[in-house]
Amino acid sequence: MNQERIGLFGGTFDPIHLGHLILAYDALELLGLDRVIFLPATISPHKLSMPPLASPEDRLAMLQLATKGESKFSIDARELRREGPSYAIETVRALEKEIPGATLFYLLGEDHHPTLHYWKESEELKKKVTFAFFTRGSSAPSYSSKLTRRVDISSTEIRERSARSLSILPFLPTPVFEYLEKKSLYQSTSS
Repeated sequence: MNQERIGLFGGTFDPIHLGHLILAYDALELLGLDRVIFLPATISPHKLSMPPLASPEDRLAMLQLATKGESKFSIDARELRREGPSYAIETVRALEKEIPGATLFYLLGEDHHPTLHYWKESEELKKKVTFAFFTRGSSAPSYSSKLTRRVDISSTEIRERSARSLSILPFLPTPVFEYLEKKSLYQSTSS
C-alpha cells in the first residue's frame, strides 16, 4: 500500500501566480506532504457564468512553466480533458484507484469552507480527503487542517492589471510572465 501524503491543488489557474506556488510550498511543509498535484479545471462548477479567459492549453502551458524543475510538484490535466464543469469527487475517485493507499489532502482557500456542502457528493468527498484551508488572516475560523500564510495575490487582480496595462511581473514566475507577454493574454479584456 502507498503511504504517500499528497496535496491536491485544484483551480482554474487563470493564470497561475506566485501566491499559488507559495501556498503549495507551505502545504508541502506544514502538512508533511510528499508532493502536490495541480489540478487545472476546465471550468469551476461554482463559476459557470465566469469561464476562464485563457484557453485550457494556455493555462496548462503556464502551469508547466511555473512548476518546471520542482520535483515535488506535478500536474494532472484530466479535468481539462473532461467536458463541462470539473468535479473534485470524480478526480479523487480516479486518483484513489491510481494511487491506492495514499492520504489525500484537498487544498482550498478558506472562502470555500462555507460552500462545501454545495459540492457534488460533498459528504462522500469528505470521507476520501482531508480538506486543508489556506486562511486569509489571523482571525480565521479553526479547521482541522489550516495553512495560515497570508498571500494577497489573485488571478483576478493579475487579469485586471494586465487589461489596464499595469505591471504584472511582480506577481508571476518569470517564465509565466514571458508567456503572457508573448501571447498577449488578458491585455484587452477585464474579468
